[in-house]
Amino acid sequence: MPKVIIEFKDVYKSFNGILVHNGINLSIVEGEIMSLLGGSGSGKSVLLKELIGLVIPDRGDIIVLGNTVTQMNEESLIELREHVGMLFQGAALFDSLTVFENIAYPLREHLKLTEKEIRERVAEKLYLVGLGGIENKMPNELSGGMRKRVGLARAIATDPNIILYDEPTTGLDPITAQRINELIIDLQKKLGITSVVVTHDLHCVKTVSNRIAMLYEGKIVAVGTWNELITSDIQVVRDFISGNICE
Repeated sequence: MPKVIIEFKDVYKSFNGILVHNGINLSIVEGEIMSLLGGSGSGKSVLLKELIGLVIPDRGDIIVLGNTVTQMNEESLIELREHVGMLFQGAALFDSLTVFENIAYPLREHLKLTEKEIRERVAEKLYLVGLGGIENKMPNELSGGMRKRVGLARAIATDPNIILYDEPTTGLDPITAQRINELIIDLQKKLGITSVVVTHDLHCVKTVSNRIAMLYEGKIVAVGTWNELITSDIQVVRDFISGNICE
């Protein structure tokens, strides 16, 4: 039976009196790609921040790799984050640093590697995302899709167990978006990584997901495969997938 490595247990969170999470319950198993689907403002990205301890729930527990995140101090959270990579919406590269320095940054922060080992690790990760040999380029020399892939190379630099993707295809043309989708699947197969993908891009969800969890009005209203969701007897799920719910 697959091992559960991420678990949300009855999680509640409000911001300025507005309830964002109203009793979230979700289990994610090792090696799967789980997509979090929902409209803008449904709390998808907040779940990612709670998962790595950047946002603390008002109530409930979040367990990651056997650690109860909601009970950890900052030092312990920093250690946990070494095992979790994150691709931010805009890639979040440091514009003043080269591609090499961007990817080397988490290696220098978290691992005790020699300069030779860092260079080898950076080259390896760039090769994995299809960008070998661009170490000396600056972020402003890259296209949007290339920036995303460099951000992904940085996310996998420390060989994490989990990768979090926050809107990985937002702002990309359809061909580049499909390349990112293929890369998410490829990394899962090659590295055995557990992936959590936050998106409202239905094509991305259909393409990459092993399972999908849909958020609506602060709760997970459905969990299943794409085929299970499109045949769901839950009206709000069918409406969202058919485009009848405005974001």
